[in-house]
Amino acid sequence: MAEALSVIPPAVLRNLADKLYEKRKNAALEVEGIVKQLASAGDHDRIVAVISLLTTEFTCSPQANHRKGGLISLAAATVGLTIEAVQHLELIVPPVLNSFADQDSRVRYYACEALYNIAKVVRGDFIIFFNQIFDALCKLSADSDANVQSAAHLLDRLVKDIVTESDQFSIEEFIPLLRERMNVLNPYVRQFLVGWITVLDSVPDIDMLGFLPDFLDGLFNMLSDSSHEIRQQADSALSEFLQEIKNSPSVDYGRMAEILVQRAGSPDEFTRLTAITWINEFVKLGGDQLVPYYADILGAILPCISDKEEKIRVVARETNEELRGIKADPADTFDVGAILSIARRQLSSEWEATRIEALHWMSTLLSRHRSEVLIFLNDIFDTLLKALSDSSDKVVLLVLDVHACIARDPLHFRQLVAFLVHSFQLDNSLLEKRGALIIRRLCVLLNAERVYRELSAILEGESDLEFASIMVQALNLILLTSSELSEIRDLLKQSLVTPSGKDLYDALYASWCHSPMAIISLCFLAQTYQHASTVIQSLVEEDINVKLLVQLDKLIRLMETPIFAYLRLQLLEPGRYIWLFKALYGLLMLLPQQSAAFKILKTRLKAVPSYSNSGEQLKRTSSGDPYQFHSVPDGFRTIEDGVVVAEDGGSSRNGINFAARLQQFQQMQRQHRVLAKTRAKSRNISTSSTKEPKREEEPIRAQSVERNVPSRSFKRGLGKLRL
Repeated sequence: MAEALSVIPPAVLRNLADKLYEKRKNAALEVEGIVKQLASAGDHDRIVAVISLLTTEFTCSPQANHRKGGLISLAAATVGLTIEAVQHLELIVPPVLNSFADQDSRVRYYACEALYNIAKVVRGDFIIFFNQIFDALCKLSADSDANVQSAAHLLDRLVKDIVTESDQFSIEEFIPLLRERMNVLNPYVRQFLVGWITVLDSVPDIDMLGFLPDFLDGLFNMLSDSSHEIRQQADSALSEFLQEIKNSPSVDYGRMAEILVQRAGSPDEFTRLTAITWINEFVKLGGDQLVPYYADILGAILPCISDKEEKIRVVARETNEELRGIKADPADTFDVGAILSIARRQLSSEWEATRIEALHWMSTLLSRHRSEVLIFLNDIFDTLLKALSDSSDKVVLLVLDVHACIARDPLHFRQLVAFLVHSFQLDNSLLEKRGALIIRRLCVLLNAERVYRELSAILEGESDLEFASIMVQALNLILLTSSELSEIRDLLKQSLVTPSGKDLYDALYASWCHSPMAIISLCFLAQTYQHASTVIQSLVEEDINVKLLVQLDKLIRLMETPIFAYLRLQLLEPGRYIWLFKALYGLLMLLPQQSAAFKILKTRLKAVPSYSNSGEQLKRTSSGDPYQFHSVPDGFRTIEDGVVVAEDGGSSRNGINFAARLQQFQQMQRQHRVLAKTRAKSRNISTSSTKEPKREEEPIRAQSVERNVPSRSFKRGLGKLRL
């Protein structure tokens, strides 16, 4: 201390602490001259003493003016040292850096000025303090005083110039510092950081691209900044890096892919668009590096396919197609289970487009990696089955496509059909709204006969008789009306001729017994008209109710459609189709005369031309049946069920045991009647326990109404099953 005081005059020391800037400046110039003389003399001990004096007595003084003078004098001493300043930087720079945190804004300003002058002198040797200087500048860039900010910006530009021309700068040491500050929200700090990233990236010898994963997330975070300028700067930096990635032979796609996946779900539209654009390029460029990340990438893409912004949707769809076009092998870390999990999760998305693409992925995986997918079938099967209740018809059809692909195996086929029946049982609205769509599509995908045989086998043993009846009626209506089932209808028409037709007839008959009208329809399709007539005759009083009349109304109307054109043409030959006439007249007798169905059928029967009845007679059978036709044209004989063949070309009943079939039908109907009586009894008991007894004449009136059901009462039930 004494040594320094002997070198610097007391007047100079007083002026360094003066409140006037000019006096402090002049005193600093005096210090510069003194230090220059000492440097020329090579007296470094006294130089160290001077610097120590300026540090302890001035820059560390509690008096603001002393600190200001100390900062100016340290810068002046550095200027006086010139090239020899390097060996004294360890003493000069730290007190200046400490002053950046001074509570007095003017002191902070002078600290910037001082360090600026020091840096101009030492240039590249200044790099050893870079991290401390960068940290200080980062804080000063957001200083509350505008003058300090301005001074910090000048210093920042100088430091950038020094760094870009220096070969001593260590990017490895700098990156942790940068990464630590990338998530700061202050706009001034963000501008400062983006500026440094851009500058360092422009230096050929500094590999910023190799460290991009360390600060990429921070750059994406800036894309949603409230300042347009910051967003623009961040976007510009990201665009430059993306271009470098395209031109670089070696890029760490994996780490960056994880960041992009997260940013693709950002609430900010611009961030999402940028992230999905990067992902698109990565999918095109990444190749094998991205295989382990395919599931995560898919998880980011699928929601964006339904984004409200069209640009995002377009890029997301393109990326999705690119990703699906890559044929990776499970042996190459391609995780089928992870992708299936993503697709399954996206099936619950509120957006139709996303659900559709998730199903496309399942189909793709099934076609390419079927055995691997089936391993994870238990994880996705329930979700796929629930998706059959989706609000979108497109989704339901695609779900059925996936199910059909899975159901190529007999075991999975039975599981699918059994679950469908169970779902229809639990949710009647699903059967009404989607039943026809689901059944028809499955028939196209999995062979209609196979589907109907399996459904019939399940319903044959169904314990819930009421549901079984409803389900059979639905299946029967689909069978009678859908173009997809035309082959089944053609096969059934051959029931009396071919073994395959007979087998299908028998297979359906067992479950069709749940519904009288379904059996009658089946007989009309199979042209087993005598059996149809017998079934109609077997109906008892309990069977003739509103439900039966509603079904009968549907059947009569369907008989006017092109599907039953062959039946209507057969009416022109009553001699050959005597049992068809009897069956139709039997239906006519069941219908209330005032109903529309009665009038339709009666009009149809009246339309039969008179010439077709020439030579025919209505005779009573030995059993007293007034509707039995006996006359058959010469040269023909009639076999049971109205099939007429030439005498020289015999035919048989093709092995169908109609007596057993009738017994089967009657037994099933008895079960239905028992169930109906049991439920009626339960309702009566419940009603009587909660209401007063009715007058005796009330049930009589109700019976009267039931015997004269008007057509409107059962027409309301039409069309419940939507085709």
